Amino acid sequence: MQKKKYSMNMCEGPIFSKIWIFTIPLILSGLLQLLFNAVDMIVAGRYVGKEALAAIGSTSSLINLLTNVFIGLSTAANVLVARYFGSGQDKDVHETVHTSIALSVICGVIMSALGIAVAPKILILMGTHESVLPMATLYIRIYFLGMPVLMLYNFGAAILRAIGDTRRPLYYLTISGAINAICNVIFIVVFHMGVDGVAYATILSQAISAVLTIRCLMVSDESYRFELKKLHIYRDKLGQILRLGLPAGFQGSIFSISNVLIQSSVNSFGPDAMAGNSAACNIEGFVYVAMNTFHVTCLSFVSQNYGRHNFARIRKIFLTCLGCVAVVGLIAGSLSYVFGPQLLSLYANDSDKSVVIAYGMRRLAIIMFTYFTCGMMDTCVGALRGLGYAVMPMIVSLLGACGFRILWIFTIFRAFRTLENLYISYPISWTITTTVHIICFIIVFNKLRKRIA
Repeated sequence: MQKKKYSMNMCEGPIFSKIWIFTIPLILSGLLQLLFNAVDMIVAGRYVGKEALAAIGSTSSLINLLTNVFIGLSTAANVLVARYFGSGQDKDVHETVHTSIALSVICGVIMSALGIAVAPKILILMGTHESVLPMATLYIRIYFLGMPVLMLYNFGAAILRAIGDTRRPLYYLTISGAINAICNVIFIVVFHMGVDGVAYATILSQAISAVLTIRCLMVSDESYRFELKKLHIYRDKLGQILRLGLPAGFQGSIFSISNVLIQSSVNSFGPDAMAGNSAACNIEGFVYVAMNTFHVTCLSFVSQNYGRHNFARIRKIFLTCLGCVAVVGLIAGSLSYVFGPQLLSLYANDSDKSVVIAYGMRRLAIIMFTYFTCGMMDTCVGALRGLGYAVMPMIVSLLGACGFRILWIFTIFRAFRTLENLYISYPISWTITTTVHIICFIIVFNKLRKRIA
């Protein structure tokens, strides 16, 4: 009964409708998560001040830098579970699930220790303004205390999505996110805490989502059921997760290095630019999440169909996902720019509002109308990873996007030092990288089809 209710056979039936049935809960999950993150920043900006808004926003690229390697491993767990589930290899599904959960706990503990120890030092190296450095340091140290439960949720949700279940992660996120929003108001408005209240609310909500997700896996009667007494790392499954996940994780982390450099460049323009940039980035996050769900969708659908060697269906899945992500990106990006002033005004109190809007709109004007190319880039990466290729998209992305941005910062931006010249590096890098990814997919697809045929 559970299998009929929650899992999905991605290898048969209509592609377009199944993609949207799978994707809509993912979009809602991502938007809810960002909505609750936005509440963090809105409450901090309105009740603590623009310094608190700048402090929280300045940590995001650093958090991504330190966590992306381990998030990449959860992506690998998704690929393997989807492939084994699609081909009916129940024993391999069981072993992959238990290896993934054990690995998530280990990753979480490592991340906590690493983040607490090195993150404050990196904030200084990033040139974080002295007026926000103490708050940024406090926030990031508390945030990293919650890494074990964050990793548990990410790996657990990846397993559920691999078998086609995107609804229950949405339910759990709704519950935990509501608690996060309530705790934010209580900690900051009632108890007059600062960024520490935001961080503690985040940890509490992440713990709730992790508990609900793991419980879901434990009560299942399918092959992906998790049993605590059978928690074990299977060496062959660990090897496959590392082989697929480490390139994805390193890609994300090195991407974050370029974003850290961009954040450092923004920091050099002062706290006002930092606050406006932080608010704009938060708004962009809603568009990015809506697009990035097609990366997860394409990865899961391609993985299950690759398990059955269904190449004709894989081609249709890839083209459908590319078309959907382009339309979603264009519509969401355009709306975000049109309503940009109203959205940005939510992130600041009356005295800071004009400054936050002015700086935020300078970023939105460049990013929003070209953001769909970023979604297409990520969807291509999902397709290649679903086919078992992790190193190729990593190299292409690092050279085409990350490497290009770093080169841009030390050449064009250094010569013409404006925020606009900094932000324009994003759409140029997305366009170049997407084009190369599509060529790579065509080559890999034809190679695998001929080999298996």
